[in-house]
Amino acid sequence: MAHDDTPAMTSNRPYLLRAIYDWITDNNLTPYILVDAAREGVRVPPQVIKNGQVVLNLAMRAVANLDLGNEWISFQARFSGVSQSILIPVAAVLALYAQENGQGMMFPAEEGDGGDVPPPPTDGGEPPGGAEGGADGDRPKRGAPHLRVVK
Repeated sequence: MAHDDTPAMTSNRPYLLRAIYDWITDNNLTPYILVDAAREGVRVPPQVIKNGQVVLNLAMRAVANLDLGNEWISFQARFSGVSQSILIPVAAVLALYAQENGQGMMFPAEEGDGGDVPPPPTDGGEPPGGAEGGADGDRPKRGAPHLRVVK
């Protein structure tokens, strides 16, 4: 069978994200994602973006209605006391790791995905905005993540 006859496979990124998320939460740790906020389709409050990236706490106590889909990650979270709808294309996720020990997985930037962002899910949610800056419990309390290779 020639390579031309092999059907194209979908990205493994959403499956890996769900597996790593489950592994982190099953070990009673706090899952954080690092997102390329400059990617098309990323909807996060602008005040949480630092150096073109944003780190978000995905712990069940920090978010509501979490959906780790094949093309989009969506959830509700509070920023400065205001509930916001967060929408992230799976291709914009750069890493998923445990806040407590840095264990997790980094993902390569997908060069070819910039122009073909899938349409966002139609959940009726409003885009984030309007919240002013300020510290809250949804953001990490330390600097850049320290990731280790998981074998």
